[in-house]
Amino acid sequence: MTHSNTPRRRSLLKGAAVAAGALSAPMVATAQTTSLRFQSTWPAKDIFHEYAQDFAKKVNDMAGGRLKIEVLPAGAVVPAFQLLEAVGKGTLDGGHGVVAYHYGKNSALALWGSGPAFGMDPNMVLAWHNYGGGKALLEEIYKSLNLDVVSYLYGPMPSQPFGWFKKPIAKVEDMKGVKFRTVGLAVDMYTEMGAAVNPLPGGEIVPALDRGLIDGAEFNNASSDRVLGFPDVVKNCMLQSFHQSGEQFEILFNKGKLNALPAELKAIVDYAVQAASADMSWKAIERNSKDYDELKKQGVKFYKTPDAILRAQLAAWDKIIVKKGDENPLFKKILESQKAFAQRAGQWQNDYMVDFKMAYNHYFGKGAKKA
Repeated sequence: MTHSNTPRRRSLLKGAAVAAGALSAPMVATAQTTSLRFQSTWPAKDIFHEYAQDFAKKVNDMAGGRLKIEVLPAGAVVPAFQLLEAVGKGTLDGGHGVVAYHYGKNSALALWGSGPAFGMDPNMVLAWHNYGGGKALLEEIYKSLNLDVVSYLYGPMPSQPFGWFKKPIAKVEDMKGVKFRTVGLAVDMYTEMGAAVNPLPGGEIVPALDRGLIDGAEFNNASSDRVLGFPDVVKNCMLQSFHQSGEQFEILFNKGKLNALPAELKAIVDYAVQAASADMSWKAIERNSKDYDELKKQGVKFYKTPDAILRAQLAAWDKIIVKKGDENPLFKKILESQKAFAQRAGQWQNDYMVDFKMAYNHYFGKGAKKA
């Protein structure tokens, strides 16, 4: 090859490279964004709606523009208690709520939140769900209801207060005739204890208390209760309860929409659930403890629920689970699964975990040494 042919050869190579680039350009174009519309079952101002948005942000950030989840507040598309059907039908692509809100479709759904869960705390209930057979049982229920959904449970909630009352509840008899708000199988528990129960959605509770339509109510935690306005209408809050002591959140996807995503985006959803679960737990400690202090400053009086009432809750629960188990084979099947897991895991936790309250009182309780 002579020196005079070199420029021509370079020109041909450059032209071939440009042509090849033009042909391959469509193959390397930016992937199209898949947008999913979610709705939570919570008012926009509630920290629970914030948790839903936190999950969506984690997905959106990790997906790098290929997947975008938008979360609307309760009522934006459907009422809070109609979320499950809306996601199943594809009216919504997904949603954020709690399994107990679907209690009316199958009583067994309340077992992912209502009741003492055989002594398991919320994180242990999640352990049972993910590793002890609960996930398959929940899928069995949704399949029996012909609901085209995929459910992810996450976010173990701190134990919920017994409730907010116009008058403190000092003994079991004080519950007789009290018009009270709760949800799930807690409805049956409080009914067994003599209350007249109304399962209102979160955004309707405080207005009902203010108008005297109910005498007492429970929702969930110091942050939610404060922002929803409980201290504006009621000044007595009873702490500690078994009515919903092991609850967690649920993230729902329409099955068709989720299955249409490529494998890497489905993996992002899965890991975002786990990341959001941990983050929610940490945020709850930070925010709930601060709002607990603020509620005290607003004049709220907190009382420990008497042990006699806690024992009455357990006794009421024992009656409920026998009745529901006889009516619903799936209910009984789930109870047996929970009980087996709780007996083993609970023994381990109770034997291994130190009494943190002892250490707290050592440093901050009465008689603690001042630094």
